[in-house]
Amino acid sequence: MVFDNIRSALARFLKGGDYEKAVDEFIRELQKELVRADVNLKLAMELTSRIKERALKAEPPPGISRKEWFITVVYEELTRLLGGERKPSVKPAKKPWVIMLVGLQGSGKTTTTAKLAYFYKLEGLRVGLVAADTFRPAAYMQLKQLGEQVGVPVYGEPGNSDAVAIAVKGVEFFRERKMDVIIIDTAGRHHREEDLLEEMKKMSEHVKPDEVMLVIDAAIGQQAFNIARRFHEATPIGSIIVTKLDGTAKGGGALSAVAATGASIKFIGTGEKIDELEVFNPPRFVSRILGLGDIESLIEKVRRVQLDFTEEDARRLIEGKVNMRLVYKQLVSLRKMGPLGKIMQMIPGLGVKIPFEVDSKQLEEKMSKWLAIINSMTYEELDNPDIIDRSRMKRIARGAGVEVEDVKELLKQYELVKKLSKQLRRKDVLKRLGIRPEDLRLGDGEAGGA
Repeated sequence: MVFDNIRSALARFLKGGDYEKAVDEFIRELQKELVRADVNLKLAMELTSRIKERALKAEPPPGISRKEWFITVVYEELTRLLGGERKPSVKPAKKPWVIMLVGLQGSGKTTTTAKLAYFYKLEGLRVGLVAADTFRPAAYMQLKQLGEQVGVPVYGEPGNSDAVAIAVKGVEFFRERKMDVIIIDTAGRHHREEDLLEEMKKMSEHVKPDEVMLVIDAAIGQQAFNIARRFHEATPIGSIIVTKLDGTAKGGGALSAVAATGASIKFIGTGEKIDELEVFNPPRFVSRILGLGDIESLIEKVRRVQLDFTEEDARRLIEGKVNMRLVYKQLVSLRKMGPLGKIMQMIPGLGVKIPFEVDSKQLEEKMSKWLAIINSMTYEELDNPDIIDRSRMKRIARGAGVEVEDVKELLKQYELVKKLSKQLRRKDVLKRLGIRPEDLRLGDGEAGGA
């Protein structure tokens, strides 16, 4: 990870000793680590000079020790280096929101396209992908496979070399299907860079995307500044994704170089897995660098990745609004602590047997299969699993890499959840929960018919 040694240097600073001497030692270690992380030398020297001046000359606020003050100064200056306090907005301003991804070949653009699709899908949005990279022969198939993996449709025209036409038709295709977010994957390299930039410019003019995202590999370090500038001149860049921050020594150089352009770093890729994409928040990132903890990020990760069973989900269950999205949340939650079981235990006298009782040795394998199956379903199937017939089962199983019997098993669990939902809608259960039938917009006969 970027700036690995800063945390240990800060720990040594906090152990004690003469304050000014400890500051000097930390500054030297910070300078070495910034250079090692490929941060521009001038930026690194300016940063450490500001830290040292503030740490030694400025007076800390009343009630704050000098060491606490020093940590605050380091935190603030590193945050400033990486873009400041601004928090990027990731929520689409309108629907459909058309995103055009651009970048050099090797930056991880196609994989990032799928990661971005998965991110927005978890936000409850309908996503469509357009395969407009006609330079790489296998680009369409790669994106199609990734789309199947995350359960998102892909538009492409294998054999057609007109990338601009494909992008235009792909966006129109998904507009007609009422998608919320449409993401275009573009070519990364032609025989000449000028041709690539010209294609990006033409595509932007014809498609008129709502946002152009530049994907940059963290390993390029300080070169990120010039790459961002060149792409921005071809088509105005709205935001940037920095990938491969999990293992590069030049990540700090890329982040600081991009921040120096004034561009907004919206996402960072922190690993190879499809869910290892996170919203970039400089204060949080610096907190992790310094080992100060990152409670806010942890809470968000629990909310987004674990998909905890919320009060609203419980109400939907009681109202009988059961679909595969709700089952997906149960599965991911049960993998951790089983929040659904805890919710049911809180209902006095309910005595409902919780579904998904699986032998502990088989639990992880079974859960993984079921999650893969749900990710291979269409939006229509997620919202209305009752339409899944034998033909759909075969397609879903093929996309998830499982057997048809595994799909059948999951559908049985879905039926159990529906049965549980009917039990919850009984009047006596609603009464224990303090919910009146009219609160759920149910008639007396419907509420009582369990």
